[in-house]
Amino acid sequence: MRARAAVATAAGPRPDGTVIALLRSDPPLTLRQTGPAAVHLVSTAAGPLGGDDLALDLSVTAGTTLEVGSVAATLVLPGRGESSMLITAVVGEGATLRFTPEPTVLAAGCLHRVSVRLALAPGARVLWREEIVFGRYGERPGRCRTRFDATVGGRPLLRQEFTVGEESLDSSPAVFGDAACVGTTLIAGPDGPPEALVTDGVAVLPLAGPGTLVSALAADAVELRARLRRGESAVLRPAGEEWVSVDGARDRRGLS
Repeated sequence: MRARAAVATAAGPRPDGTVIALLRSDPPLTLRQTGPAAVHLVSTAAGPLGGDDLALDLSVTAGTTLEVGSVAATLVLPGRGESSMLITAVVGEGATLRFTPEPTVLAAGCLHRVSVRLALAPGARVLWREEIVFGRYGERPGRCRTRFDATVGGRPLLRQEFTVGEESLDSSPAVFGDAACVGTTLIAGPDGPPEALVTDGVAVLPLAGPGTLVSALAADAVELRARLRRGESAVLRPAGEEWVSVDGARDRRGLS
């Protein structure tokens, strides 16, 4: 299956200055507007399945806000060959993007590739959270390779790649240990990052550019989310950041 979906914002008369100007779905990537500046992904078919080629394009116009979530976890299933998901996001000057989908679960036997290309203009703000669960209950995960590339004003901010389900790597206690989930949150913006912090399964690491990377390992998805939120709080609360929540209300903690 080949599917392409897209969301774009534009400046509008609303108090927050944002309207959803484009909302294009292509099953299984079905999009629903759930707030003035909020969109959710609703899966309308199983998968991704092996062989599926999926892509999502996000465009956040200068000075506007967009929040993207999902109504449920994504279950990656085996099939014929490798499945792929490409997410491209362009965030304009003074714009804000919050990308917080539910976790991706790697079912046994799957072969999946995720690529994220995030281009930020100077002064853009982003909170981008990704969570991966190593298989369903009682099974080993399939194989997944992820690649994350973020730039600010054309200059690299973050280049990161990791693989799950490669036995030669996963079996090492130096990689994932006994964890069953891994997650990261990129927080980027004009404010300076906090000092580095490593504690209780979560690491908060300032980047060379205007951003911070929060990374966490955990035994289950609930614990993983809690650890990521603690790391996000350490970054957002001192700066007094304000983000739009799922229902359109504002949350000064930056947490959903």
